[in-house]
Amino acid sequence: MLINKVNLEKELISERKKFKSQIAILEEVKEIFEKNELDRNKIKQALQEKSSTKINQLKFDLLETDKIFHLEQIKKICIDYRFRFLDSSIFKNEIPEEAISKITELEKKHDTKLEGFKIVAPSKAFLLENYDDPLLFIPIGNDYFYLIHQWGNDMNSLRKWIVKPIKNIGSFVLFSILISFILTLIVPETTLSKDEPMASLIVFLFIFKSIIAVSAYYFFMMGKNFNSEIWQRKYYNN
Repeated sequence: MLINKVNLEKELISERKKFKSQIAILEEVKEIFEKNELDRNKIKQALQEKSSTKINQLKFDLLETDKIFHLEQIKKICIDYRFRFLDSSIFKNEIPEEAISKITELEKKHDTKLEGFKIVAPSKAFLLENYDDPLLFIPIGNDYFYLIHQWGNDMNSLRKWIVKPIKNIGSFVLFSILISFILTLIVPETTLSKDEPMASLIVFLFIFKSIIAVSAYYFFMMGKNFNSEIWQRKYYNN
Protein backbone atom coordinates (compact mmCIF):
# COMPACT_ATOMS: atom_id res chain seq x y z
CA MET A 1 0.00 0.00 0.00
CA LEU A 2 1.42 3.41 -1.01
CA ILE A 3 1.26 6.22 1.54
CA ASN A 4 1.09 9.71 0.08
CA LYS A 5 3.70 12.07 1.45
CA VAL A 6 2.55 15.38 2.83
CA ASN A 7 4.19 18.63 1.74
CA LEU A 8 4.02 20.77 4.88
CA GLU A 9 4.68 24.01 2.98
CA LYS A 10 1.66 23.38 0.76
CA GLU A 11 -0.41 22.53 3.83
CA LEU A 12 0.62 25.83 5.41
CA ILE A 13 -0.28 27.75 2.24
CA SER A 14 -3.68 26.06 2.21
CA GLU A 15 -4.31 27.04 5.84
CA ARG A 16 -3.18 30.59 5.15
CA LYS A 17 -5.75 30.97 2.39
CA LYS A 18 -8.48 30.09 4.91
CA PHE A 19 -7.08 32.60 7.41
CA LYS A 20 -6.67 35.81 5.37
CA SER A 21 -6.18 36.91 1.80
CA GLN A 22 -2.62 37.30 0.55
CA ILE A 23 -3.10 41.05 0.11
CA ALA A 24 -4.36 41.46 3.69
CA ILE A 25 -1.39 39.50 5.05
CA LEU A 26 1.10 41.58 3.06
CA GLU A 27 -0.52 44.80 4.30
CA GLU A 28 -0.32 43.59 7.91
CA VAL A 29 3.34 42.58 7.55
CA LYS A 30 4.13 45.90 5.86
CA GLU A 31 2.51 47.74 8.80
CA ILE A 32 4.64 45.73 11.25
CA PHE A 33 7.82 46.54 9.32
CA GLU A 34 6.93 50.23 9.16
CA LYS A 35 6.26 50.32 12.91
CA ASN A 36 9.57 48.57 13.62
CA GLU A 37 11.38 51.02 11.36
CA LEU A 38 9.68 53.94 13.11
CA ASP A 39 10.72 52.58 16.51
CA ARG A 40 14.31 52.10 15.32
CA ASN A 41 14.41 55.65 13.94
CA LYS A 42 13.21 56.98 17.32
CA ILE A 43 16.06 55.10 19.04
CA LYS A 44 18.59 56.51 16.56
CA GLN A 45 17.23 59.99 17.25
CA ALA A 46 17.50 59.42 21.02
CA LEU A 47 21.15 58.39 20.56
CA GLN A 48 21.82 61.71 18.83
CA GLU A 49 20.17 63.82 21.51
CA LYS A 50 21.97 65.24 24.53
CA SER A 51 21.79 62.88 27.48
CA SER A 52 19.28 63.73 30.16
CA THR A 53 19.79 63.28 33.88
CA LYS A 54 16.72 61.04 34.09
CA ILE A 55 17.36 57.53 35.38
CA ASN A 56 16.18 54.58 33.31
CA GLN A 57 13.69 52.44 35.20
CA LEU A 58 14.49 48.81 34.40
CA LYS A 59 12.90 45.69 35.85
CA PHE A 60 15.30 44.43 38.51
CA ASP A 61 14.58 40.72 37.99
CA LEU A 62 15.45 40.97 34.28
CA LEU A 63 18.83 42.67 34.73
CA GLU A 64 21.99 40.77 33.80
CA THR A 65 24.46 41.17 36.67
CA ASP A 66 27.54 41.05 34.45
CA LYS A 67 26.34 44.13 32.55
CA ILE A 68 26.06 46.42 35.59
CA PHE A 69 29.07 48.71 36.21
CA HIS A 70 29.77 51.54 38.64
CA LEU A 71 31.12 54.86 37.43
CA GLU A 72 34.40 54.26 39.28
CA GLN A 73 34.99 51.04 37.30
CA ILE A 74 34.30 52.83 34.02
CA LYS A 75 36.60 55.67 35.10
CA LYS A 76 39.43 53.21 35.84
CA ILE A 77 39.20 51.67 32.35
CA CYS A 78 39.05 55.10 30.70
CA ILE A 79 42.15 56.31 32.55
CA ASP A 80 44.11 53.10 31.95
CA TYR A 81 43.42 53.05 28.20
CA ARG A 82 42.99 56.81 27.55
CA PHE A 83 39.31 56.56 26.63
CA ARG A 84 36.50 59.05 27.16
CA PHE A 85 33.07 58.44 28.66
CA LEU A 86 30.74 60.88 26.91
CA ASP A 87 27.22 61.37 25.55
CA SER A 88 26.31 59.31 22.49
CA SER A 89 25.13 62.56 20.86
CA ILE A 90 28.73 63.58 20.09
CA PHE A 91 29.84 60.13 18.93
CA LYS A 92 30.83 60.74 15.30
CA ASN A 93 31.08 57.13 14.11
CA GLU A 94 28.05 55.10 13.08
CA ILE A 95 26.32 53.09 15.78
CA PRO A 96 25.72 49.56 14.39
CA GLU A 97 22.25 48.18 13.72
CA GLU A 98 22.99 45.38 16.18
CA ALA A 99 23.18 47.96 18.98
CA ILE A 100 19.83 49.45 17.87
CA SER A 101 18.32 45.94 17.93
CA LYS A 102 19.59 45.37 21.47
CA ILE A 103 18.10 48.68 22.61
CA THR A 104 14.76 47.72 21.01
CA GLU A 105 14.87 44.33 22.70
CA LEU A 106 15.72 45.88 26.06
CA GLU A 107 12.89 48.43 25.78
CA LYS A 108 10.36 45.69 25.03
CA LYS A 109 11.65 43.46 27.81
CA HIS A 110 11.54 46.24 30.43
CA ASP A 111 8.51 48.03 28.97
CA THR A 112 10.23 51.44 28.90
CA LYS A 113 11.91 53.99 26.64
CA LEU A 114 15.64 54.25 27.22
CA GLU A 115 17.56 57.53 27.27
CA GLY A 116 20.74 59.13 28.57
CA PHE A 117 23.01 56.97 26.38
CA LYS A 118 26.75 57.12 27.11
CA ILE A 119 29.68 55.70 25.14
CA VAL A 120 33.21 54.68 26.12
CA ALA A 121 35.59 55.18 23.18
CA PRO A 122 38.90 56.85 22.18
CA SER A 123 38.88 60.66 21.82
CA LYS A 124 39.06 60.48 18.02
CA ALA A 125 35.69 58.69 17.95
CA PHE A 126 33.92 61.80 19.30
CA LEU A 127 33.15 65.19 17.80
CA LEU A 128 34.95 67.03 20.58
CA GLU A 129 34.17 70.70 21.06
CA ASN A 130 36.85 73.36 21.07
CA TYR A 131 37.64 74.63 24.59
CA ASP A 132 39.40 51.50 19.04
CA ASP A 133 36.17 49.68 20.79
CA PRO A 134 33.08 51.61 21.85
CA LEU A 135 30.87 50.55 24.76
CA LEU A 136 27.25 51.76 24.90
CA PHE A 137 25.75 52.39 28.38
CA ILE A 138 22.62 53.79 29.97
CA PRO A 139 22.40 55.21 33.53
CA ILE A 140 20.33 53.20 36.03
CA GLY A 141 20.90 55.32 39.14
CA ASN A 142 23.36 56.06 41.92
CA ASP A 143 26.33 56.22 39.49
CA TYR A 144 25.59 52.75 38.13
CA PHE A 145 25.42 52.11 34.38
CA TYR A 146 24.05 49.24 32.33
CA LEU A 147 26.09 47.98 29.38
CA ILE A 148 23.96 47.55 26.26
CA HIS A 149 26.43 46.72 23.53
CA GLN A 150 30.11 46.61 22.53
CA TRP A 151 31.27 46.65 18.92
CA GLY A 152 34.42 46.96 16.83
CA ASN A 153 37.57 44.87 16.76
CA ASP A 154 39.31 43.73 19.92
CA MET A 155 41.51 46.48 21.30
CA ASN A 156 45.28 46.16 21.06
CA SER A 157 46.51 44.89 24.44
CA LEU A 158 49.56 47.18 24.15
CA ARG A 159 47.40 50.31 24.28
CA LYS A 160 47.29 50.25 28.10
CA TRP A 161 51.11 50.30 28.27
CA ILE A 162 51.55 52.82 25.46
CA VAL A 163 49.40 55.42 27.24
CA LYS A 164 50.60 54.52 30.76
CA PRO A 165 53.20 57.36 30.93
CA ILE A 166 50.39 59.92 30.56
CA LYS A 167 47.91 58.13 32.83
CA ASN A 168 48.38 60.80 35.51
CA ILE A 169 51.06 63.15 36.88
CA GLY A 170 52.56 60.40 39.07
CA SER A 171 52.96 57.97 36.16
CA PHE A 172 54.49 60.73 34.04
CA VAL A 173 57.11 61.61 36.68
CA LEU A 174 58.01 57.94 37.24
CA PHE A 175 58.33 57.40 33.49
CA SER A 176 60.54 60.50 33.15
CA ILE A 177 62.78 59.27 36.00
CA LEU A 178 63.10 55.82 34.39
CA ILE A 179 63.99 57.23 30.95
CA SER A 180 66.44 59.70 32.52
CA PHE A 181 68.14 56.88 34.44
CA ILE A 182 68.45 54.73 31.29
CA LEU A 183 69.85 57.61 29.25
CA THR A 184 72.33 58.44 32.03
CA LEU A 185 73.60 54.84 31.99
CA ILE A 186 74.31 54.95 28.25
CA VAL A 187 76.18 58.27 28.35
CA PRO A 188 79.85 57.46 27.45
CA GLU A 189 82.21 57.56 30.44
CA THR A 190 84.58 59.77 28.46
CA THR A 191 82.07 62.61 28.68
CA LEU A 192 81.99 62.42 32.46
CA SER A 193 84.64 64.01 34.60
CA LYS A 194 86.47 61.37 36.67
CA ASP A 195 87.36 64.05 39.18
CA GLU A 196 83.73 64.89 39.80
CA PRO A 197 81.92 62.15 41.82
CA MET A 198 78.58 63.86 41.25
CA ALA A 199 78.96 63.90 37.46
CA SER A 200 76.43 61.08 36.87
CA LEU A 201 73.88 62.75 39.14
CA ILE A 202 74.32 66.05 37.32
CA VAL A 203 73.82 64.35 33.94
CA PHE A 204 70.74 62.56 35.30
CA LEU A 205 69.21 65.80 36.59
CA PHE A 206 69.96 67.56 33.30
CA ILE A 207 68.26 64.81 31.27
CA PHE A 208 65.33 64.65 33.68
CA LYS A 209 64.82 68.42 33.47
CA SER A 210 65.01 68.31 29.67
CA ILE A 211 62.39 65.54 29.42
CA ILE A 212 60.03 67.41 31.75
CA ALA A 213 60.53 70.68 29.82
CA VAL A 214 60.01 69.15 26.36
CA SER A 215 56.98 67.14 27.49
CA ALA A 216 55.38 70.14 29.20
CA TYR A 217 55.92 72.24 26.07
CA TYR A 218 54.30 69.53 23.92
CA PHE A 219 51.32 69.24 26.28
CA PHE A 220 50.70 72.99 26.30
CA MET A 221 51.21 73.50 22.57
CA MET A 222 49.11 70.49 21.49
CA GLY A 223 46.38 70.98 24.08
CA LYS A 224 47.02 67.57 25.65
CA ASN A 225 46.32 66.43 29.19
CA PHE A 226 46.60 63.37 31.42
CA ASN A 227 44.16 60.45 31.12
CA SER A 228 42.86 61.10 34.62
CA GLU A 229 41.86 64.63 33.61
CA ILE A 230 40.15 64.07 30.24
CA TRP A 231 38.10 60.89 30.66
CA GLN A 232 34.81 62.81 30.99
CA ARG A 233 35.69 66.02 29.12
CA LYS A 234 34.04 66.82 25.79
CA TYR A 235 36.70 69.40 24.89
CA TYR A 236 39.81 68.37 22.96
CA ASN A 237 41.97 71.18 24.35
CA ASN A 238 40.88 71.33 27.97
